[in-house]
Amino acid sequence: MGGFFNTIVFYYYEVELGLPILLLGLAYVIFALWNMINDPLLGYLTDRKFKWSKKLGFRAPWMMIAIFPYLLCWWLIFAVPDSIVESSDPWPLFWYFVIIACLFDTFYSLFSTHIGAGYTTYFRTDAERKKSSAVSNIVPQFMSLFLGFMLPLFYVYGDRSSMIFAQTIIVLLLVVCLIIFIPSIRESDEIKAAFLRGYETTVRDSYFKTMKSVLKRKNFVVTMIVLWLMTLGGVLASASGVYFLKDVLQLPMYNYIFMALAGFLGFVLFIPFWYNISKKYGHVKCFKLALLLAVFGYLNYLWVTTLTHVIIMSFIGGFTAGCYWTNMGPVNSDVFDECTIAAGKHQEALYTSVRTFFYRISLIAQAVIFVIVHVATGYNPDPKAVQTDLAILGIRLHAGLIPSILALLAFITMSKYYDLIGEKQEALKVKLKEMGL
Repeated sequence: MGGFFNTIVFYYYEVELGLPILLLGLAYVIFALWNMINDPLLGYLTDRKFKWSKKLGFRAPWMMIAIFPYLLCWWLIFAVPDSIVESSDPWPLFWYFVIIACLFDTFYSLFSTHIGAGYTTYFRTDAERKKSSAVSNIVPQFMSLFLGFMLPLFYVYGDRSSMIFAQTIIVLLLVVCLIIFIPSIRESDEIKAAFLRGYETTVRDSYFKTMKSVLKRKNFVVTMIVLWLMTLGGVLASASGVYFLKDVLQLPMYNYIFMALAGFLGFVLFIPFWYNISKKYGHVKCFKLALLLAVFGYLNYLWVTTLTHVIIMSFIGGFTAGCYWTNMGPVNSDVFDECTIAAGKHQEALYTSVRTFFYRISLIAQAVIFVIVHVATGYNPDPKAVQTDLAILGIRLHAGLIPSILALLAFITMSKYYDLIGEKQEALKVKLKEMGL
């Protein structure tokens, strides 16, 4: 759903609902500002012991509280009442998007913060983290591919009802996923005990003092910058996908299936390969390699002109993404372990929420970049319009060149400043064991 939000929502509101792009850009800025406040605050407020924590757990209850309204808000983002869409006044549509999107993100943040934080505490050793990262990047991809087919199969350019129908099917399928998901999030007594131990032996600092201490940890800040740069590049590329297919290639939406299938195959088929490479050379080196591969992968969108070319690029992009996602989990976990040692307790939900805070800045940046490029190049939001050469160049810029530059900056930052490698990285697990964490 996070991927769908980045891919389709901006396009849907600009082209299908006709919200003026300057108002849409402003709505995204308000939405992202809310996220920036909401994410770390939710992480801080919920990442502590409650009366029911010992019995129900520290992560699972928050995920269960969030998931149903999360799904409902997602559907409401697309199912805008006709009276609002047909109004000549754009402000009701503007405020509808702002309110529903902010509610959606509140529940999304609560869910994603705790599922992300749980990864570090569930999987303790490097071997577990590499294996679980490989598995968790293969299994959901099959369902994601199936869900991803719903949109191009049912959505027709210029037909808003077809989008709502596709999203209805997606939400119903996600309810099935939820039924499968629920039993897997129970926390063991060992995990609960480690969490409680840290909070029984340390004093809970104020929100601002906690935030200040987190932002003083170099490797955390380095990876946060890297993830922000890569997230912004990925958001730009994915949000450009529909524009690229519709306006650059001038092809119907169902062709997106071939691109998605190519990306899926490039991703899934090579996960075992990346898993073994990571075991041999270490997850930090592989993570840096993924950043470098992304630099060259994005650049291709400056000149591809046919569906065949895009399918090949999608396969290569999936290959690169497999390397990135397989190794990102272990890298993040090392950083969280270092933070846990420094704080004397587990605060993974807080660390995850702070990262999400900066992830949300990418939404502001994406909206600003799209607004500037579309206004400067004269993009025509009419669903049936044929774009000028200048407008097509603008799409190529936010699909390829800008993401490539961001990936290069991420590679340089990671290579120059990250130092949790070798003996320093290996000592983390020993220290955590000594501390009973």
